[in-house]
Amino acid sequence: MIADRNKLKQRLDRATGHLETPIAAVDLAAFDDNAAQLVRRAGGKPVRVASKSVRCRELIERVLAKPGWHGVMAYTLPEAIWLVRAGVTDDVLLAYPTVDRTAIAELTGDPKLAAAITIMVDHPSHLDVVDQVTSPGKRPEVRLCIDLDSSWKPGPLHVGVRRSPVHSAAQASALARRLVARPGFQLVGLMSYEAQIAGVGDAPPRQALRGSAIRLMQSRSYPEIVKRRAEAVAAVREHADLEFVNGGGTGSVAVTSADPVVTEVTAGSGLYGPTLFDAYRQWQPTPAAFFALSVVRRPAPRIATVLGGGWIASGPAERSRLPQPYLPEGLRFKPDEGAGEVQTPLLGAVADKLRPGDRVWFRHAKAGELCEHVNELQLIDGATATPAPTYRGEGHAWLG
Repeated sequence: MIADRNKLKQRLDRATGHLETPIAAVDLAAFDDNAAQLVRRAGGKPVRVASKSVRCRELIERVLAKPGWHGVMAYTLPEAIWLVRAGVTDDVLLAYPTVDRTAIAELTGDPKLAAAITIMVDHPSHLDVVDQVTSPGKRPEVRLCIDLDSSWKPGPLHVGVRRSPVHSAAQASALARRLVARPGFQLVGLMSYEAQIAGVGDAPPRQALRGSAIRLMQSRSYPEIVKRRAEAVAAVREHADLEFVNGGGTGSVAVTSADPVVTEVTAGSGLYGPTLFDAYRQWQPTPAAFFALSVVRRPAPRIATVLGGGWIASGPAERSRLPQPYLPEGLRFKPDEGAGEVQTPLLGAVADKLRPGDRVWFRHAKAGELCEHVNELQLIDGATATPAPTYRGEGHAWLG
């Protein structure tokens, strides 16, 4: 393993040696292998790419050109519109409800966009916003997808993320009834994202008891969502002919695709293989995305300080959201400083071998958030690096 890491570092350094840091890079061989593994795990069901986890148009196009991948799950409506207008895809599912009136006006003013984009809803008030922008008789039909809450609720507990208020089959049926009664809309899909399975690693490092508790929770949660999702889909289909039932994420592609009512799964983070997915037992993607910072000083023995480093991931403020020094192996953060915005001291015996100008390669905790820090990714093919603009590099900060 150390030899493999040394070879990877040599290849990354060789391919990007002419560039100044910070550098973000994606190893295309690992990216492509992860894409193929996700398709295999999907068991024949289409995989929709989560653009939030990629945030690079060239790489989204690359994965969509591969067998088994079809369609994009976008995270904002302006992004979805841009992807369609840019010719990246003609099939976009919006992952979250939108109240962006400017983007809604653009969507409802263009039949091509309206046919390509499905917006997410979990309450009739989302339709009210659309109607306020463009009345039903003055627009093409707007495609809708119901977001079914997939959290597990044993007794008074709530296990999972707080997403949709639609939890039961009865609630899904009631909402579907109201949606199909509204002119100017077409109910075409249902989505359920089981975050407590797809987004929670079941083998957190150095936390054996917590890992056991997570595995117990997931073993109880999965059969519950399979049963409830089937009931909800059946209830909604009494009101509308659904084109698709979407579920899952990188961490649950295999188990979600095994659910007979699910017609497609979503994945994105597994293409890059960030550190959060090191905590999964069933499948760990090959690390494919990295960023490099330069050593700028040696303040003491066994300490090397790099410029920058505070690329913290979203979520709970805890150690798991820190980027991790990866190459060379054997570096760790100084506990009382962590990853700093302008400087990051790194500890370890290997630090004594580093000199100002040497590089340390990190892995981000999450996937697409890496792209919010750089204007381009260096796509590594063998020993060659080719730049590809990120969303930021193309002038887009969809949540900025």
